[in-house]
Amino acid sequence: MTTETKIKPPAWFWIVSVLALLWNLAGAMAYIGQAYMSDEVRAAMTEAERNLYETQPAWVTAAFAIAVWGGTIACIFLLLRKKWAKPLFIISLLGLLGQMSYNFFMSDTFEVYGPNAMIMPIMILVIAIALIVFSNKAIAKKWIS
Repeated sequence: MTTETKIKPPAWFWIVSVLALLWNLAGAMAYIGQAYMSDEVRAAMTEAERNLYETQPAWVTAAFAIAVWGGTIACIFLLLRKKWAKPLFIISLLGLLGQMSYNFFMSDTFEVYGPNAMIMPIMILVIAIALIVFSNKAIAKKWIS
């Protein structure tokens, strides 16, 4: 039988973990908004935006769901101080990469929204990678086990 000792994490661990959860909850709300978009919202879109939305393959929506829900659950595991956070952050990143590969290389996203539409996805990618590094550090420091 093995016992693992958890070391009390510093206050900034909790701050980062709560902010990460809020960030991922915002992503989850964006997913819900897109997945259950009303006819009124669709009608307010330009024709190009509506076409982009309506022609998006189901696997991209699934990748989006995996990214946001995986990240949200990973943050909950972080707050519970469980090392399951790291593999869930990795799964979330894989979902994000799937979604981004479609948006960057297989769709007209940037023709419709312009080059500034790259900023948010890149920021999301950087944060997703940072959360993996953060969870890895938390495991190494024995803040989570």
